[in-house]
Amino acid sequence: QHPQLKDPTKGIQTPKLTKRVLPVASSTELARLFAAFPEDADFPTMRDKAVLDLLYSTGIRRSELLQLRWQDVRLAERHLRIQGKGSKQRLVPFGAPTARTLERYYQTIIDTFGQPALDQVVILTDKGLAPYPKWIYNKVKAYLKRFPQLERHSPHVLRHSFATHLTDEGAELNAVKELLGHASLAATQIYTHNSIDKLKRAYEQAHPKAKES
Repeated sequence: QHPQLKDPTKGIQTPKLTKRVLPVASSTELARLFAAFPEDADFPTMRDKAVLDLLYSTGIRRSELLQLRWQDVRLAERHLRIQGKGSKQRLVPFGAPTARTLERYYQTIIDTFGQPALDQVVILTDKGLAPYPKWIYNKVKAYLKRFPQLERHSPHVLRHSFATHLTDEGAELNAVKELLGHASLAATQIYTHNSIDKLKRAYEQAHPKAKES
């Protein structure tokens, strides 16, 4: 008979995994960033603003931004038609500030390269060509590096910020799920974490010590 071996790991408790904190830019910092763009900016500057604005204001993925064409942009109705993962289409709304950004950007394209075709991609390089994924990454990184508290500077940070700011302000999780194009609610639930700003607001509104002068 073989001797019975004892399990050396028996009784050892494994450490609990901490919930991953998503990198999020604050709404104040982002508002300051967008306000820094001049109203009468040239094509490259308006293009950069359009990249940042679309990623943050609509929460679309980098791949979806690269595929976005002018025929998918409804300025009057203020929504985008997005071809998402698995060839699933969804409509994503945007506000008046984003509409103005796109209108001005569209005009700089006309002034620089001529009238764009409906099937032309929305985002163009300085030479008027369709960009590649790394180009978008580098463009976004250059701007997000201005935020010292961010450890990551990818386009996905703006998607995280979009979803986090929506949930922080009380948006229903199912609505956020549809906007993000998630297949399941589980993928959206990572955005239910409480930001420090939200926790501070709750504390200041409810705790007696916070109300003392």
